[in-house]
Amino acid sequence: MQFAFKQVDVFTRVPMLGNPLAVILDARGLSDQKMQQIANWTNLSETTFVLPPTRPEADYRLRIFTTARELPFAGHPSIGTAHALIEAGILLPRSGRWVQECAAGLLPLRMSGNSATDRSLYVQVPRARVAAAEADVDRRLELALNRAPESIQQARIVNVGAIWLIADLGSAVEVRSLAPSPAALQQLASDLGVTGMTVFGRKSGGAAQLAVRSFCPGEGMFEDPVCGSGNASVAAYLHAQGGLQEIGYSYRASQGRELGRDGYVDVSVDAEGGIEIGGAAITCIDGTLNLE
Repeated sequence: MQFAFKQVDVFTRVPMLGNPLAVILDARGLSDQKMQQIANWTNLSETTFVLPPTRPEADYRLRIFTTARELPFAGHPSIGTAHALIEAGILLPRSGRWVQECAAGLLPLRMSGNSATDRSLYVQVPRARVAAAEADVDRRLELALNRAPESIQQARIVNVGAIWLIADLGSAVEVRSLAPSPAALQQLASDLGVTGMTVFGRKSGGAAQLAVRSFCPGEGMFEDPVCGSGNASVAAYLHAQGGLQEIGYSYRASQGRELGRDGYVDVSVDAEGGIEIGGAAITCIDGTLNLE
């Protein structure tokens, strides 16, 4: 069996930056077990599998696998898959709006730009749920991140399909200088039942307003280069804490520099707390996966 395959870098226009994604453009005939096996083989943060929709409102159905498990939603797989489908001529431009079906529900997508060189794609993320963490979580996170005592206040657990522990570290300098303990972060993530920890801080200039890092040691990698769901969770945190008045309800986040994968995520939050994330993508590998 042969399957059309693309590997795409997401949240960048430059090959080998951003976050890599493997896309199987037509996954009909693949079992759940085979999808997981392929995701293990690609050894990327996520691999996606495109299927015909089961809902009449949707243009296609998406399944998203890490090397360890299936996810109900993730941001960079949604953006990267839409890019791959448009490039392959499977997803037609029409009005530049589509609906993706995934385990988290029906999610609207839209496109800006008229050509591959200036195209950006945006997805409406599942409605965020923000919850307080247990009383000792701030202190445990400080220890795991090797931060000074009392430097983290009011970490929150945010569920956007993926579940993240979110913490505000104040400045981009603090975010970029982190040297966390993988074992302590993995234990904390396991105890809380979260995907991982996403931290952010404010930048004083440049193209982005925030610097972000996402640590997910239980998902087959220690740090996600540029994380869509992590950035969406930061936006939900800021909305809940009243922090968007300072930063703006539409802003850009920088992520991945520490891994040599510099990328940018555009984030918008509406008055009701609905969150849209987006950015550019570029194809690095275009070919056929042979499973015979």
